[in-house]
Amino acid sequence: MDGTKTRQRRPEEVGLPYTLNPGRLPAASEDGPRSVPESQRVTTKPLRTELSRETALAIGFQVTVPFMFAGLGLSGAGILLNYFQHWPAFVEIKDLLTLVPPLVGLKGNLEMTLASRLSTAANTGQIDDPQEQHRVISSNLALIQVQATVVGLLAAMAALLLGAVSRGELDFATVKLLCASSVSTAFLAAFALDNQFLAPLVCIGFMALTPVWVLIAKQSPPIMKILKFGWFPIILAMVISSFGGLILNKTISKEQYKGMAIFTPIICGVGGNLVAIQTSRISTYLHMWSTPGVLPLWMKKIWPNPCSTFCTSEINSMSARVLIFLVIPGHLIFFYVIYLVEGCSVPNSKIFVAFYLLAGLIQVTVLLYLAEVMARLMWHQALDPDNHCIPYLTGLGDLLGTGLLALCFLISWLLQSEAELDRISGSASGSS
Repeated sequence: MDGTKTRQRRPEEVGLPYTLNPGRLPAASEDGPRSVPESQRVTTKPLRTELSRETALAIGFQVTVPFMFAGLGLSGAGILLNYFQHWPAFVEIKDLLTLVPPLVGLKGNLEMTLASRLSTAANTGQIDDPQEQHRVISSNLALIQVQATVVGLLAAMAALLLGAVSRGELDFATVKLLCASSVSTAFLAAFALDNQFLAPLVCIGFMALTPVWVLIAKQSPPIMKILKFGWFPIILAMVISSFGGLILNKTISKEQYKGMAIFTPIICGVGGNLVAIQTSRISTYLHMWSTPGVLPLWMKKIWPNPCSTFCTSEINSMSARVLIFLVIPGHLIFFYVIYLVEGCSVPNSKIFVAFYLLAGLIQVTVLLYLAEVMARLMWHQALDPDNHCIPYLTGLGDLLGTGLLALCFLISWLLQSEAELDRISGSASGSS
């Protein structure tokens, strides 16, 4: 390409046999198909050969167990949030609720970008050496500590600003509490509610550790590059998630949105988890089949047709179908678990359940399509999708999930109110 050394990797070079014809590239170049001489063919590695032959059933088995465990954890988080929303701290300081989606999203996208980076490194053989393994893992863990501390404080400031805009005033008495809660926990923040010194000390203590994490992260030059230039995705994702938090803040205390606190972590978390899996798979696929800045010939379109994202035999399309298939049964199981625990706090009308499942399906479908588009776009710009796609997608997942969930509650309430009015008017006309 333009005289540079950048080129696309042959399947044989990365140990991935092409199933139709192992002697050719998966797609023809402009000069026609190029054959690989028998003498230049390389024996494929068993692991990568196995990855290239993944079936929908194999992907489903790999994803289902962690997906279910994560969903049950999210269900527990929703139950706890439903309980905590009545605590004095949450009642008196509504901005704490605005912090919930961005902090949950921040935790999720930092951990998922970490897992995605390590997954790509493992599948491409970058951490086969034990010493390199220790260095890569420790520097990655230090990186997310720095990101969590800094972006946690920024999330608190975003919650304050959004609260000030919506109320028309800024309550400076809540600044120290929100900052403390964003870098530690809601429990510590509630403990510090009447202590004017503890909250600032918590913030200072966490910030003081930041230079230590930076020194550890310096062990890996690629991680230092992320530390220097990788802030924009997670900060923008935090801002996007904050708007989801504002929706939660404005709806959680209203009668027609009863149960909003329970389902917000679930719908946001499920969408974020599934799109992170897909993005990680696409990123690893690109690392193994091509080089940054050069899309494989069969992925040249930056904006692919949605049908090609979900309806082809290509491995990423197959995994997208598997992930979509998990949405409905997964949400039904989590809904049933919450209903068993909470009972009356959960809207159990068929109308709400139908709209809730539809909202979850729409959210995940949109996110999976955007994952394909963004991964191609970032790779085309020579940016690693592991670091630059997941934060955006999880932030969008939080906003989409919270917005669609609020819409489900509103539509269900309106339909039930209309049905109730029709019943009352019918009874009145019958008695007359």
